[in-house]
Amino acid sequence: MLQPQIEQAINENFKITFFELLNESHMHSGPAPESHFKMTLVSEDFNGVNKVKRQQAVYRALAEFMPQFHALALHTYSPEEWAELVKAPASPKCTGGH
Repeated sequence: MLQPQIEQAINENFKITFFELLNESHMHSGPAPESHFKMTLVSEDFNGVNKVKRQQAVYRALAEFMPQFHALALHTYSPEEWAELVKAPASPKCTGGH
């Protein structure tokens, strides 16, 4: 299973305040059971770091797993940003249908 491997890689690479990884594959076309994920990651590692650098850090941590899934919706926040938001945006509907 891919999801536990992704979770472990994130836990090993970031100082986590909040972390949620949702498998949203059921919302998309295709038979793959682990093709689409939504990640919300809150970490002090993101203090003073722009959105692009945050996502690059996540991609580096997941480099060996990236070829195994189709999409990753990333929502990365510093603890201060998360305190103001408290909830990641909803994922859009897949344009591919199902």
